[in-house]
Amino acid sequence: MPETLFDKLWKSHTVCQTDTGETLLYIDRITLHERTGTIALNALADRAIAPRHPNNIICVMDHIVDTRPGRTDATPVPGGEAFITSTRSAAHQFGIKLYDLDDPGQGISHLVSAEQAFALPGLTLVCPDSHTCTLGALGTLAFGIGTSQAEHAMATSTLPLTKPGNMRVIFNGSLRQDVTAKDLILYLIANQGAGIANGRAVEFAGEVVSRLGIEERMTLCNMAVEFSAFTAIIAPDDKTMAYLEGKCLAPEPLPREKWAAFHSDRDAGFDLDITIDVSRISPQVTWGTSPEHATAASGCVPEQDLEHVYRYIGLRPGQTLADVSIDAAYIGSCTNARLTDLRAAAAILKGRRVAPGVRALCVPGSRTIKAQAEAEGLDQVFMAAGFEWREPGCGMCFYAGGEHLGENSRVISTTNRNFEGRQGPGVKSHLASPLTVAASAITGRITSLSMLD
Repeated sequence: MPETLFDKLWKSHTVCQTDTGETLLYIDRITLHERTGTIALNALADRAIAPRHPNNIICVMDHIVDTRPGRTDATPVPGGEAFITSTRSAAHQFGIKLYDLDDPGQGISHLVSAEQAFALPGLTLVCPDSHTCTLGALGTLAFGIGTSQAEHAMATSTLPLTKPGNMRVIFNGSLRQDVTAKDLILYLIANQGAGIANGRAVEFAGEVVSRLGIEERMTLCNMAVEFSAFTAIIAPDDKTMAYLEGKCLAPEPLPREKWAAFHSDRDAGFDLDITIDVSRISPQVTWGTSPEHATAASGCVPEQDLEHVYRYIGLRPGQTLADVSIDAAYIGSCTNARLTDLRAAAAILKGRRVAPGVRALCVPGSRTIKAQAEAEGLDQVFMAAGFEWREPGCGMCFYAGGEHLGENSRVISTTNRNFEGRQGPGVKSHLASPLTVAASAITGRITSLSMLD
């Protein structure tokens, strides 16, 4: 019978079916970070169990590291330094490749896995982080797991899992010049709901996805978990091959013919199929406390039965979003801190200044990205515009008791979650694309590129 790409990859990694009806799935690669990886590594050490294949594991310092220039192991996150030093010790003990603070490849785990070609088409990859689905953009079956699952995967190279269903989202039509992958995914979630995937594996497809670059595809896959997907995946193509060619851990030569076979069969069935005409999509911004609370940046706050959301976010139904002032602008995270994101924002900021009273930060996703951006002079553009230029890490994408942008402040952000307190105590986060964040930083209010004078 015709199979989806997800079905094919799941089947090819099935070790056996368990007595409980679960699949024992073979895990090719494991990525760890210092926030949860140290717990799993130390649990193995306490039981005197070594990872089965340490060469198939990498560990990255990203979640609670200080992003301020001149950083050390010390971090604003309470107890953070202990996580860093403990992770370093455990990684060395087990012979696991560590992307430490001073490593040229250090950065956010999902970006590092892609940049180093640790994630490859057709492989399974897990990480104790929900946004591991980012790597589906490369045709990798990648998904987030819990800390105890990470321990199990390291010890056995397997995980017992219940196979999820299939879902496909097709983007067709002509994309406006000021609309990005971030706008596509926010529009999808707002129009279909944050629970639409219901634990399914989502394949993104269609002519628009084919035209997107790999980094924009990563943005799409990154936020699949925000509409309750198990994971997301995109069939590898010539752009995937070009992206991986020559990267540190990529095979030489690339197995192009093998990877080209990783696609859904023409008549493969999906439990749910959604087709979206992108010509109707304008730049999006969230107005509430869920990624599904999104609408056109040029529009108004919609009316819904969500009094507690309006109270927290400090907005009312019918209020024009373009009239909403911001206190801060943040460009960073595993969603939108890649080189193409920084280039796009810098093109808007060049020759302009951040509005008075607005604090603006740019946190590149990795040291590789930061070095490339600096080689192109993008750092100078950001700093001349009034942005802080930071060291790579998850930074203020999520609040873990450390640095934030000010209690009760209003922030427009390229991150992936706008939950209550996500970026700090009482912080009101508005999710948007790098274009919209840059434009808003200049005007001091929510502004899309087409609204910028």
